[in-house]
Amino acid sequence: MRIGEVADQVGVQTQTIRFYERKGLLPQPPRGANGYRDYDDSALTTLRFIRNSQAAGLTLVEIATILDQRRTGTTPCEHVHDLLTAKLLDVQQRQRELAILEAELDHLLDRSRRLDPAECTDEAICHIIGREPNPQAHPDPRDQE
Repeated sequence: MRIGEVADQVGVQTQTIRFYERKGLLPQPPRGANGYRDYDDSALTTLRFIRNSQAAGLTLVEIATILDQRRTGTTPCEHVHDLLTAKLLDVQQRQRELAILEAELDHLLDRSRRLDPAECTDEAICHIIGREPNPQAHPDPRDQE
C-alpha cells in the first residue's frame, strides 16, 4: 500500500504518517523498486492505535512507550493501565479546578449585575474584578499544592 492509501484508510494526512515515522512511532516501511514506501496492514493497525490513544488523552511520548514495550515483546497492559489512571486523576483534578473557577465567575457575574458602572473608579480599573476576592468563599486550588 502506498502512503496515500494508508492515509485515506486511517483518516490522517500523509505528513502525519511521515512525522510518526521520524519520531519512531511507526517503523520505516520498505521501499519498492520505484522508491515509494510500501506499507502493510501492520501500519494501519499502528496508526489506528495511535489515533485511539490520542483520543484517550495520551501524548505521543506516552504512546511511544507503549509501542516500545510491545516491540520488545512485553505486554503493555499494566503500563497502559497506569497511564490511563494517571490521566484520569489529572482530568479529575482539572475538573475540580474548573468547578472552582466556575463558582468564581458566577460570583463575579452576580457582582456585575449589582454594581453601578458610574461608581467605578480609575484606580480600580473595573470594580467587578478589581476588588479583592473572598479567599474563604473561593479557595484557589493552586495554593494547596
